[in-house]
Amino acid sequence: MLEKPRELFERLVADGILLHVFSIGGFILAFFLVARLMSEKRAPANTLAWLLSIVLVPYVGVPLYLILGTRKLRRVTARKSTVRPALPAAAARPARFAQAPIAHTIVSAGAGPPVAGNTIRFLTTGEDAYAALEKNILAARHTIHVTTFILGRDDTGRRLVQLLAQRAREGIKVRLLLDAVGSVFTSRGFARPLREAGGEVGRFLPVMPFTSRGSANLRNHRKIAVFDHSTAIVGGHNLAREYMGPRHDPRRWHDFGAVVTGPAASLLNEVFIADWCFATGQADATLRAEIPASVVDSRGESELQVVASGPDVPGDPLYEGIVAMIQRTDRSIWIVTPYFIPDDVLLRSLVVKARSGADVTLIIPARSNHPLVDLARRHYVRELREAGAHVLLFAPGMLHSKAVIVDDCVALLGSANFDLRSLFVNFEIGVFVHTAADVQVMKAWALELTRHCHESKPRPAKKFHPFGNLLEELSRLLAPLL
Repeated sequence: MLEKPRELFERLVADGILLHVFSIGGFILAFFLVARLMSEKRAPANTLAWLLSIVLVPYVGVPLYLILGTRKLRRVTARKSTVRPALPAAAARPARFAQAPIAHTIVSAGAGPPVAGNTIRFLTTGEDAYAALEKNILAARHTIHVTTFILGRDDTGRRLVQLLAQRAREGIKVRLLLDAVGSVFTSRGFARPLREAGGEVGRFLPVMPFTSRGSANLRNHRKIAVFDHSTAIVGGHNLAREYMGPRHDPRRWHDFGAVVTGPAASLLNEVFIADWCFATGQADATLRAEIPASVVDSRGESELQVVASGPDVPGDPLYEGIVAMIQRTDRSIWIVTPYFIPDDVLLRSLVVKARSGADVTLIIPARSNHPLVDLARRHYVRELREAGAHVLLFAPGMLHSKAVIVDDCVALLGSANFDLRSLFVNFEIGVFVHTAADVQVMKAWALELTRHCHESKPRPAKKFHPFGNLLEELSRLLAPLL
């Protein structure tokens, strides 16, 4: 007589056969995942961290890698519109810095060239950022495109949803793209007033339930707002009280961004279109049909290079651009970032430049909102300090700004942190600034930050303890997975 399924299952468990089968299956899966991991283009520290977790604790490492480990999605690259946006030949104005070494490196890595004819105005406070966003929302005549990682469930987020809904009711085409994880509590009911007013709200890569297109690890960290296809706001500000608001708040984080007009704004709009169409399934031709033929025109003298980075980009142009900036440094390189977890190439490049006598200055928060990341950064900060770099700790509060400034002639701003997740995993956006006058304004802002910083000092020597630095070493090992 045949056993009932439940009885058969209980016997297999009791005899240990089922556990043995699962163990064999798990190790076979781990073998193939290790082979896949070794074939991927990753930072060595990232590869080592995943390798150790898969091999040493496969019951934990294998499922985590299946959920979080993917770095580049071929399906994403194939299904998305291009994220190497380009201007029509008739609209492109020759850029003086198109063949400069750093710009050329970025183009060779897969991004577009610098474009001329822009204006750029930097946003150094949360009040400035909110005022610029509100002003442009109210002034838009045709379209408003906004993408953000976090839409706060607070007075700032509520006010911005109301403003967008008001413009949608007035006939403006409003599209709001929210990361499904970063805005998990606001992407549905909280944004309903905008939908009811005729606006559209998209959710980027939902993870519940898991879809065949995405991964819980691949998040859209880009922050872009584009108005009438010709004016854009870009930087590190999320749409929440911690980042921006109409009135001063002493608890507000210190962030950095810019208002861009001209051809570079049109390129940022192309990045939004690619993300929107992927997230919603709409045809990009529908959105492009809304763009007036005369939208791309010269507004100023700034030369800017728009660079997207992430799983939808075949290479790593943002990362290679930063490497080029460091290695081309003659006099100084200043880095402002909330989280500092570089890979070996970036760290060694900075160390060599510091030892050669260049002014290497790192500005980071004295204490960030992620204690584990602060613990993991100690090793890298110590290496830089011992090489002669200046490590400055920003004291007034959380520093969320992201910028790199080289020789007062080339700079970078955008959404990417100076860590492995931003540089190798997330969907990010960066703008390289090639006009010296604009770079000098950024340097003046960075110098102002130093007035609120104190120098990082070596920690007092302690008696040797076998577990003294264990937590620091573990956090550094886990840093590539954070």
